[in-house]
Amino acid sequence: MVGELRYREFRVPLGPGLHAYPDELIRQRVGHDGHPEYQIRWLILRRGDDGDGASSQVDCKAEHILLWMSDDEIYANCHKMLGEDGQVIGPSRESAEAGALDKTVLGEMETDVKSLIQRALRQLEECVGTIPPAPLLHTVHVLSAYASIEPLTGVFKDPRVLDLLMHMLSSPDYQIRWSAGRMIQALSSHDAGTRTQILLSLSQQEAIEKHLDFDSRCALLALFAQATLSEHPMSFEGIQLPQVPGRLLFSLVKRYLHVTFLLDQLNDSAGEPGAQNNSAPEELSGERGRLELEFSMAMGTLISELVQAMRWDWATSRPGSLVRSPCSIFQPQPADASPEHLSTQAQRSFRRSRRFRPRSEFASGNTYALYVRDMLQPGMRVRMLDDYEEISVGDEGEFRQSNSGVPPVQVLWESTGRTYWVHWHMLEILGFEEDIEDMVEADEYQGAVVSGALGGALPSWRWKPMTELYAVPYVLPEDEDAEESEHLTQAEWWELLFFIKKLDGPAYQEVLQILQENLEGEHILDEEILAELAVPIELAQDMLLSLPQRLDDSALRDLLNCRVYRKYGPEALAGQPAFPSFLEAQQDVLLLKAQAQPQESENAARVEAKEPPPQSPSAALQHLVEGLGPAGKLLVDLEQALSSEGPRDSEVKPCLLQLQRQPQPFLALMQSLDTPATNRALHLTVLRILKQLVDFPEALLLPWHEAMDACMTCLRSPNTDREVLQDLIIFLHRLTSASRDYAVVLNQLGARDAISKALEKHLGKLELAQELRDMVFKCEKHAHLYRKLTTNILGGCIQMVLGQIEDHRRTHRPINIPFFDVFLRYLCQGSSVEVKEDKCWEKVEVSSNPHRASKLTDRNPKTYWESNGSAGSHYITLHMRQGVLIRQLTLLVAGEDSSYMPARLVVCGGDSTSSLNTELNSVNVMPCASRVTLLENLTRFWPIIQIRIKRCQQGGIDTRIRGLEVLGPKPIFWPVFREQLCRHTRLFYMVRAQAWSQDIAEDRRSLLHLSSRLNGALRQEQNFADHFLPDDEAAQALGKTCWEALVSPLVQNITSPDEDGISPLGWLLNQYLECREAAHNPQSRAAAFSSRVRRLTHLLVHVEPCETALPVVATPRPKGRNRSHDWSSLATRGLPSSIMRNLTRCWQAVVEEQVNNFLTSYWRDDDFVPRYCEHFYNLQKSSSELFGPRAAFLLALQNGCAGALLRLPFLRAAHVSEQFARHIDQRIQGSRIGGARGMEMLAQLQRCLETVLNFSGLEIATTFEHYYQQYMADRLLGVGSSWLEGAVLEQIGPCFPNRLPQQMLRSLSTSEELQRQFHVYQLQQLDQELLKLEDTEKKIQVGHEASGKEHESGKEEDAGEAVAADMVEGEEEENEDLYYEGVMPEVSVLVLSPRCWPVASICHMLNPETCLPSYLRGTLNRYSNFYSKSQRHPALERGPQRQLQWTWLGRAEVQFGDQTLHVSTVQMWLLLNLNNLKAVSVESLLAPSGLPLDMLNQAIGPLTSSRGPLDLQEQKDVPGGVLKIRDDSEEPRPRRGNVWLIPPQTYLKAEDEEGRNLEKRRNLLNCLVVRILKAHGDEGLHIDQLVCLVLEAWQKGPCPPRGLVSSLGKGAACSSTDVLSCILHLLGKGTLRRHDDRPQMLSYAVPVTVMEPHTESLNPGSSGPNPPLTFHTLQIRSRGVPYASCTGTQSFSTFR
Repeated sequence: MVGELRYREFRVPLGPGLHAYPDELIRQRVGHDGHPEYQIRWLILRRGDDGDGASSQVDCKAEHILLWMSDDEIYANCHKMLGEDGQVIGPSRESAEAGALDKTVLGEMETDVKSLIQRALRQLEECVGTIPPAPLLHTVHVLSAYASIEPLTGVFKDPRVLDLLMHMLSSPDYQIRWSAGRMIQALSSHDAGTRTQILLSLSQQEAIEKHLDFDSRCALLALFAQATLSEHPMSFEGIQLPQVPGRLLFSLVKRYLHVTFLLDQLNDSAGEPGAQNNSAPEELSGERGRLELEFSMAMGTLISELVQAMRWDWATSRPGSLVRSPCSIFQPQPADASPEHLSTQAQRSFRRSRRFRPRSEFASGNTYALYVRDMLQPGMRVRMLDDYEEISVGDEGEFRQSNSGVPPVQVLWESTGRTYWVHWHMLEILGFEEDIEDMVEADEYQGAVVSGALGGALPSWRWKPMTELYAVPYVLPEDEDAEESEHLTQAEWWELLFFIKKLDGPAYQEVLQILQENLEGEHILDEEILAELAVPIELAQDMLLSLPQRLDDSALRDLLNCRVYRKYGPEALAGQPAFPSFLEAQQDVLLLKAQAQPQESENAARVEAKEPPPQSPSAALQHLVEGLGPAGKLLVDLEQALSSEGPRDSEVKPCLLQLQRQPQPFLALMQSLDTPATNRALHLTVLRILKQLVDFPEALLLPWHEAMDACMTCLRSPNTDREVLQDLIIFLHRLTSASRDYAVVLNQLGARDAISKALEKHLGKLELAQELRDMVFKCEKHAHLYRKLTTNILGGCIQMVLGQIEDHRRTHRPINIPFFDVFLRYLCQGSSVEVKEDKCWEKVEVSSNPHRASKLTDRNPKTYWESNGSAGSHYITLHMRQGVLIRQLTLLVAGEDSSYMPARLVVCGGDSTSSLNTELNSVNVMPCASRVTLLENLTRFWPIIQIRIKRCQQGGIDTRIRGLEVLGPKPIFWPVFREQLCRHTRLFYMVRAQAWSQDIAEDRRSLLHLSSRLNGALRQEQNFADHFLPDDEAAQALGKTCWEALVSPLVQNITSPDEDGISPLGWLLNQYLECREAAHNPQSRAAAFSSRVRRLTHLLVHVEPCETALPVVATPRPKGRNRSHDWSSLATRGLPSSIMRNLTRCWQAVVEEQVNNFLTSYWRDDDFVPRYCEHFYNLQKSSSELFGPRAAFLLALQNGCAGALLRLPFLRAAHVSEQFARHIDQRIQGSRIGGARGMEMLAQLQRCLETVLNFSGLEIATTFEHYYQQYMADRLLGVGSSWLEGAVLEQIGPCFPNRLPQQMLRSLSTSEELQRQFHVYQLQQLDQELLKLEDTEKKIQVGHEASGKEHESGKEEDAGEAVAADMVEGEEEENEDLYYEGVMPEVSVLVLSPRCWPVASICHMLNPETCLPSYLRGTLNRYSNFYSKSQRHPALERGPQRQLQWTWLGRAEVQFGDQTLHVSTVQMWLLLNLNNLKAVSVESLLAPSGLPLDMLNQAIGPLTSSRGPLDLQEQKDVPGGVLKIRDDSEEPRPRRGNVWLIPPQTYLKAEDEEGRNLEKRRNLLNCLVVRILKAHGDEGLHIDQLVCLVLEAWQKGPCPPRGLVSSLGKGAACSSTDVLSCILHLLGKGTLRRHDDRPQMLSYAVPVTVMEPHTESLNPGSSGPNPPLTFHTLQIRSRGVPYASCTGTQSFSTFR
């Protein structure tokens, strides 16, 4: 059922707005692998054509693609073509009419048809030369009616029917020819096979062209055009097709019909699947081989004639010399991957130094780096050995200097023209110029690059994947059989055999004899054996040397352009490139050889007859003949033969035969009419020769149509002389009268209008001009027919070529068609050529200063066009060439022009200068711009384009434009062929991808075979592009389409999760991770499995990261010499494609599942953190093994770990964060040990820090910061700060959302600065006291009484013994220890802010007056006085004055004999109490210190240990025991050295009260957020406003109640970061929602899993139970707002 849309369940996108649907099953066959294949017609519909499905009928002229599909592909893509049993429903071959006709009636009708055929033949013979009688027309009319009945089609295949049609088509009567056309239409209306057979049978009749006149041939061509119009509906609009005369067009039709007939036979040769066939398999194979050979030869002949008809073979640029650089067609082409760049790199890489050693001679890179550092001197030449940022491998430069920075070496590089810093080991020393030599092989390599044969001089790109896992697998050279390498391939042999078959009989037999002798075969070479012959390369080279002398001109041109000649011809043997000039020279020599023998025999005849020698040509032809060289003698002979009294046929005909073989002199003769009108004598002479030449029938075989453009130029020229014009019209009239084909050609060239203008100019006094115009006008419909036929033949050939490419993909068999690469090369010609500037526009106009308009197009950026007029009135107008679609329009400007530089541009288009009303684009120009792109990829032709300068920079009036660049469309056939090639490729591979995806969905294990499948398909396309596509753009277009059609759908399918939530690729990666340890044994099955997985993943990702990097923007570089290395910058350099996005998501899901399973199983273990770090390290290694060092997958790894952490409940996440904080604390303290153990601790710390980085941006970072802050405070106060603290914070700084640890370190720095100022302050106080003493002594000397002095001294002593609480009394007391006679202890005070230091309730206040000795109290009092005065400094009076409160935090060093005891402040106080007492009870220490018993026992423990100085004796009447100094005689201990007695670190537990308080705080914040958003309804709140309202409600109440807040203790503190984390958590739960138009606006949504709790139920004082809330961690993706300023906050201090 043709035209019925029955199968539309699968839609394949082919392009923007284009889709393909499976429509109908056409035929079926047995494939090369023995399985059935089905040809499906896919309809191509545009968007909207199948919108509602109201119409089920499809026009037969609709675009379609015929595609052979296997059972699996039909099962995956066309389910409705399957029957109930799952088998494909074959094409219906039943005829409705056959069932309606009775066999008896059908037999009678067949008898009637046979008698009618016999009668028509008899009547046709009787009416020869007369008007056809009515009975003949009636008979033919009845036959046409019978022909329309399909069951009678077989009767009309009688050979007598073809004879009848031949006689009718060759009849001079129009009615008989019209009747023959009706009969042919009726016969060809049934099916394509019958139509092709009938047309082919008619066209293949012997001497058909002799029997058919112009009208008969046109009738047959019209039938062919009508029959093939719906087969290949392809448009070549906008492409100038050449004028092909009817004779050549009819020959193309015959070739085309023959090829299509053979193609149908090939498709049907295998028979139907399961059909009975009595032939032996060998016979079937031999028959198919014969058909394949015959088809290849016929296709080669068709391509050869089509190339000549399209005049591609006379193009100025021969494609045979083009060699595409070897590179992957799937990876984007680097900007510098050109042949010139390759040759430059080759020359560089062959320069070496005579003195200095290369890197390969050193055992390690460090040794080589030291060698380079010692030997390199300023001014020496160096070469880059590795790619490093902006410098590439092979770049050379001059060494300038070095220093101790990183990188340390500065080189002036030639590639960039500026200096750049690199590392020592990256350089190879070339030395000074006298030290450098060029290797001998450099010239040879350069020659190889020029000729395109790169060979093995250098490792190619295939073998140097420095940044990848492996080399690209699909381009690795396959192993070649040694025997096969010595013989031609079948494609090469068939191409050579094509030319052998072109030879005439004797020459062909001679070549066969040579083959028989050299091959020493036992069998006689027949067609079957000849097709499968294995020809040695040496024999092929010998034949290629002898073939040029035996071929005619047309075949010789084909030979010189074919692949086998370029590879094995004499030029390839000599190592010389086959440039066009060489080919043309050799072609001319060979052609002149062919005419040398007849010329010599003619001269000898003249000598014998004693005739005078030939005369020289006329003066008018003298210059033309000299320009043709030896071939010009043919024109001299022709002129002499035609200039005699009567043309001598015996002399003219040999010249015409020579011109048929060598048409260049004839074409040059006609092209001379396209010369200036001043060459009147030349024009008259040429026209005289041409007028006489037309009278010879042999002259009509010359290529007149190829030079008809010159006649039209002479006809249109207004300066053509009247006499020349008259002779031209007479010549054209004679030519069109002799062959109306040329009237058709003139019609296509527009001769009718040209003749009409000539008649108007000369007032109608031109002889035969009116008749010529009428003749040309009558051929209008024939001209349309010729254009349609040319389009149909070319479109049909393209479709057959695409079909062969499809068979090549499906069968993986080579394409053996001669000139296949030539045809593709001409179709792709122009893919790397662009129409620029003056080829796009006709003229450029400007608003002012037109004399400077040329500066816009002189390609000199230093010159410019400057306007002169009012602001906003300047413009540039482009008059475009007809049909040019602008691809890019660019203006060149310069920032140095300042106010003359344009600021706003508007581009308008129109059909004329008065209708520029359509605004195409408007652009704002930045002051830093240099190139401004105005238009890109226009889809409509605009005759006039105007650029208006509306505004200039800085309010300028006039403007300056530095240049104008216009990029036009791609010429000729490449856009059309690219569209067709990409459509067929996309359809083929998307169907295949769907079938493979179906296999994987049914069995995941088949995913292991996907790598080999993909590798085979990609290798197939790579080899095809290397062999047949001429340039990189065509190859890249094919590679991109193949990658998008095959790999993208496959990746999408294998990464999509199934019902269980696991994707096939995810399952495979999980299996890889599980068997990773077992894969270390290379002999195990796990190793083979892992290898397949790695090959698959590498193949899937190897294309994506090679995208062109965006330009590097100049940004501050805080680290390194050149730039900072940041993975995030690499990840954001370009948005990943769908393939990379799907793969990274799959890898992220796998990592998340792996990490989640690990956390679930081991989170309670004591060694959880080391095991987690090891697990993360293994995942990192696996990521590198699978995907290489790609930032996208490293980011996916981190996101996967973060996703697993997000799934942890709050208390479990708090436990994990505490474990990490504890592990870091232990490693930092353990690194202080030093030695090997300390280095091991540092290594473990580094691995842990890399893992902790995943906390960044998660809510778990808040709890991690809380515990890390606690442990860091204990380290800083108990042990002291070190460089390691800052290094750790620098690496994991993003994991602290509140940045509290960083603030702690900054507060330590501030305290150190205060301590230095306090030291200066103490010195100042001492100086003041000494000054007072000096004044007192002076007063004594002037006569004061001694009693007065004693009274004053006593007063000071009383003041020193009293302890004053206020600062006034403290000012007197602070001088108490200025005269302390003992060794003054060094006291350092640390001022700790409670905003960043965890000063909890356990840090009780210290009262220095009751707990510290006087010499320490004085120091503290002086520091308090100093700090109070510093707070009154004018610069610090902006806020309230802060006060100091002393705590027990801190540490001390106590001297005990020869030992230095490192103790805490509490331990120091205990030890100082024993200075005056022999024993102290623990109970007596509680009251004065105010410390709890557990804290006091924690301090006593280390002091009473084996290393401590005290003993704790238990007594019944004294609770807690008695402390006393240990007696040395009882237990000896070391007498010297440092003894650390500081209490050990006390670690917290997340499950304790503090962890539960954190969870309560979080629940309360969630309730506040929900309550506030509920109150604001659907309008919602801005997120910043919501944060402020929550913080305000938290601080003021009534929710949460103040009693509850006080019960939370330390957890009651709330910050904006905490609120944001709760907001994002509720967003993830679905309780809140964002507004689509304004994402920053939040509103309450119906909760899914979280219910809003009531405040009363959360109050611990309420009787109701708490609601069942489960809050999990969430990811924080934005920073919190700054902390609100706290007024009236007190500060804490401590001391050492």
